[in-house]
Amino acid sequence: MATAEHETGRRAGRWRRWLLGLGLGASLLWAASSGWQAWSAYSGYLAYEPQDGDVIFQSLPHGPIVWAIEGVTRSPYSHCGIVAKRDGEWIVYEAYRGVSATPLKTFLFRGRGGGFAVYRLRDEHRRHVPETLRCCETYLGRPYDIRYRLDDEKIYCSELIYKAYRDATHGERLGDLSRFGDMNWQPYEMLIRQVEGGDVPVDREMITPAGLARARQLELVLAHNLAVEAPAGSSR
Repeated sequence: MATAEHETGRRAGRWRRWLLGLGLGASLLWAASSGWQAWSAYSGYLAYEPQDGDVIFQSLPHGPIVWAIEGVTRSPYSHCGIVAKRDGEWIVYEAYRGVSATPLKTFLFRGRGGGFAVYRLRDEHRRHVPETLRCCETYLGRPYDIRYRLDDEKIYCSELIYKAYRDATHGERLGDLSRFGDMNWQPYEMLIRQVEGGDVPVDREMITPAGLARARQLELVLAHNLAVEAPAGSSR
């Protein structure tokens, strides 16, 4: 009896050690991954020389909505914001959990893998930067629009920048509008129907992060740990 109890205890001990080792290994892997991402974001932050009006694109941490945004648009860009210097500090106007002004460092460190891409208005369009940033401020506090409509009640990330530039230029478009039905929505139909509470809005027009990045007024000036294709005429 004692021998059987002893053997059972040994087996239980081995299981505890195995589970402890598994948990420790997972923790070390998570810490290494988090540390690498933090270092990647920090090195990008040091390399980036911000200017007012820069438009920054990033891949957000994985989740159903992020997978859908990137999959539907066939792009690594799932979020974007526009840079400004306010009270001596660099911030990013963004629609993330509502329209807000976020410290630049916080914005950059949020991106998946610490990656981001910076696009800048070409010289002939930079005169619109001050008014574009003022127009961004008029949308502060609006709630986030998870249905990605172009009304003004709620705002999503690329819509904020698109509308601020439109308002500043009295109607000039920044980027290409896309019809939802023309994009790769089919693999994400179930999620889309859940968000919509009904049918897929195939006729809805929207400005996606990818569509914004294709704007003729913008040029790619920095890509950090994010695979992007520079538009024609980009300086880098």
